[in-house]
Amino acid sequence: VITKELPVGRDLISQFPPSVKLIAEAGTGFNNIDLAAAKEKGITVCNVPGYSTEAVAQLVIGLMLNLSSSIAQQQIMLRQKNFINFTTDISLPHHEVQNKTLGIIAFGAIGRQVAKIAQCLGMRILAYDPAVNPDAHPSVKFVPLEELLAESDFVTIHAPLTPQTRYLINAERLKVMKPTAYIINAARGPIIKEADLIDALKSGVIAGAALDVQEQEPPALDNPLFTMDNVIMTPHIGWKTIESRQRLVALVAKNIDAFLKGSPINVVN
Repeated sequence: VITKELPVGRDLISQFPPSVKLIAEAGTGFNNIDLAAAKEKGITVCNVPGYSTEAVAQLVIGLMLNLSSSIAQQQIMLRQKNFINFTTDISLPHHEVQNKTLGIIAFGAIGRQVAKIAQCLGMRILAYDPAVNPDAHPSVKFVPLEELLAESDFVTIHAPLTPQTRYLINAERLKVMKPTAYIINAARGPIIKEADLIDALKSGVIAGAALDVQEQEPPALDNPLFTMDNVIMTPHIGWKTIESRQRLVALVAKNIDAFLKGSPINVVN
């Protein structure tokens, strides 16, 4: 069975015939699959790590540059025939990113790639990841989560969705951030408690957000995020470059081939 982020829960797995021996997740995240139920039924689950590292990292950097220059807000003003920024001092935030601080939550392959590009832009990098040995990354300062949130001008999330990371970013932690700071999420939507984020954006607790993932995908049509000027939303496109999709298909085939040959790879259960 091949799936791509679609729910494969216990009830569905219990209905699989005995012939099903492998669930191949066509992606990196596997929170959509009940791993325990699969294991109980003798089904191996594998994923595809690393296929979209460059694609997601490039999207994150693009979103950060967009936020720093208020590109989306500038476009809204122009569509509204508001030309004030042609003739007066700019009325929206407009910053360079060098010497700014980027906080990276989870320092896996994507987090490291984001850091690599951001350092080329002259940014200072903070990271939070209890599973990573800081000595392996001397150019990055590893700090507790609250310190990262308090010091960063941009915060980007690259953690998997687990019981421990669900609602990792909530009202309490958003209040730790600078009122001029932005948060970017290209990982999994429920890592941020969306209702708390909406309140923080409305009340000026933080300056803005860029969200490639949402708590519910697609979001409800009346979701306030759609109409907020300080929010950029994209429809979970981080992994969808042509190049990454080509890699994905090839690596899913490789996972299946390895399983059939008796040497399964990328097993997550």
